[in-house]
Amino acid sequence: MTIVERVKKLAKEHKISLAELERKTKLSNGTIRRWDEKTPGIDKVQKVADYFNVSVDYLLGRTEKENFEPELTEKDERDIQKELQKIIEGLEGKNGYAAFDGQTLDDMDEEDKELLIASLENSLRLAKRISKQKFTPKKYRK
Repeated sequence: MTIVERVKKLAKEHKISLAELERKTKLSNGTIRRWDEKTPGIDKVQKVADYFNVSVDYLLGRTEKENFEPELTEKDERDIQKELQKIIEGLEGKNGYAAFDGQTLDDMDEEDKELLIASLENSLRLAKRISKQKFTPKKYRK
């Protein structure tokens, strides 16, 4: 799929014509259609990518992922496990925080305990990904 085909696909999904896209991104008339014949400048491609909130790599066909999806590193995984362990320790014992209906983790049956821990772990992973996405500068995104 060429860059023009990808832009047309995105424009169709967002219910916008190429002419309207060019106006909104301050590109001259017919600029996008000429990208089939002439290599576009990166600044122009970046404007279109920013408009659709996709990566330049997606428009160029280098990846099929439209958006930057941060990968969790081994360090991130260790941090998640440490934080999860702190939360679990805070929910255990007589002095533990009430986790569900006034129960501590020790009061729960094994199935509920496993579900709660899995939910906490998923929440920590999601929070880590959102944080990485929000605070990673665009120039370092894949």
